Parts: sequence; structure tokens; C-alpha cells
Amino acid sequence: MSQCYGPLAARYDALTGDVPYEALETWYETAFAHSGRAVHTVLDLCCGTGTLSLLLAEHGYEMICVDASAEMLSVFQQKLRDLPEGVVAPMLLCQRAEELDLYDTVDAAVCSLDGVNYMRPETLPEVFRRLHLFLSPGGTLCFDFLSPGHMRSLDGQCFVDEEDDTLCLWRSEVVENELRYGMDIFRRVKGKTYRREQEEHTEYIYTPEMLEKQLVDAGFGSIRLFTDGPQHSQGRLFFTAECVKE
Repeated sequence: MSQCYGPLAARYDALTGDVPYEALETWYETAFAHSGRAVHTVLDLCCGTGTLSLLLAEHGYEMICVDASAEMLSVFQQKLRDLPEGVVAPMLLCQRAEELDLYDTVDAAVCSLDGVNYMRPETLPEVFRRLHLFLSPGGTLCFDFLSPGHMRSLDGQCFVDEEDDTLCLWRSEVVENELRYGMDIFRRVKGKTYRREQEEHTEYIYTPEMLEKQLVDAGFGSIRLFTDGPQHSQGRLFFTAECVKE
């Protein structure tokens, strides 16, 4: 069985064409402005193939982009060839979230598209601790996660995505506090010949109360939960928090 976001990486953008990246970028800029602090450097944790990161870069932010999948970052790297003139190229780092290690602090950090749900319960406290460590005092953390109700509603569901030369079958089950889903990816290689590849993913069900406690324990304050952000009708919730340091 292939690793998570291995074979999928090359087809990820084609299969996620419905993601409202522009709305996400606008939402984050609004959150940055609400903080009342100037934001120049932004960490995008679990950046994937970089679509959101590049939108933020094009709006003038200096981006540090971190993901655990070398395959996803490879797709991101190819996009840098087409950067508009004057846009600062993001720095790409292949790191696990709980091993985040930056050369300096950043003004803000984002983690999008249920990246937090992919973090194991035993590592999540360390993820928040490291985010707190590498955020400047007063810096803003923004992230989304899927509501428990929405995740549990996916138990036993099966979905099909078809784009050009790729067919993806997605099946899921909920086991206790885990949403497990397998993906069968059929990619046309020649004529009517397809190559089948597989991935298995696990996302963890977190309540808002659990996440808020983790943030407080890591040293964050001014914590706010938003239920009306992008894709809220699909169960996506957002947290913002301020990095408080003595």
C-alpha cells in the first residue's frame, strides 16, 4: 500500500478543482488584518501542492511552506517556474508537522483543508507547541478542521471523481475517533490501459473543545472559533489564535 499523498500527488490539483482557494486566501487576509499586527512572513503548514501558498505569495507575503510529502512538494516546486514577476518564491521544506524547525519566527501561520485532522492525537500537542515557538509574539495562527458531525456522517460512504485521464474511487469508514478512507486511483497510461494505484488515509476526529484546550496548553490566547468560513456547509470550521509570550 502506498504512503499517504504519494501516487495522489500528481493528480491532486485535478481532483480538487472545487476547492475555493481564493476564498480561503481572502479569509486568511481578513484574519491577519483583524489581529492588528503587520504580517509579512507566513508559514503554510501542510501546504500540499502550494495553490494557496502561491495565492498568498502573489498578495505580497513571504511564504515558508512545509509538508511531509516529498511528492506533493515536487509538484509545488514545478509551479515555481511560472511565478509572476516580482513575486518572492516561497521556501519549501519537507518536514513532519511535529518536527517543524524554522530558521526564524514568522508573523502568521496557516494550516488548511483539514491538515490538523491528519495529525495524530499523540503528536498534536507538539505540533501546537512548535507553532507557538516559531510564531512571533502576538503572531496569528489560523487553521481549519472538519466538524465531528460531518466526519462521522462519512461512515460507509463511497465517492467517485473523474477528471480527464484519471478515475478516483474514495471509500470511508469511521472507527471510534478515526475517519479512515482508501483511494483507488486509476490513471490512463495508453489507450484503454489504466494503471491502478492505492492510498490509505486516516484523519482524526477532534471537537472544538479538545482543540481549544490544546491551544491554551501550548500558550495561545485570544482564541476564536468561526463557523461561517469557506466550505462551512461542508462541515469546515476555523480557529484563530494569538501567540502569547512572556
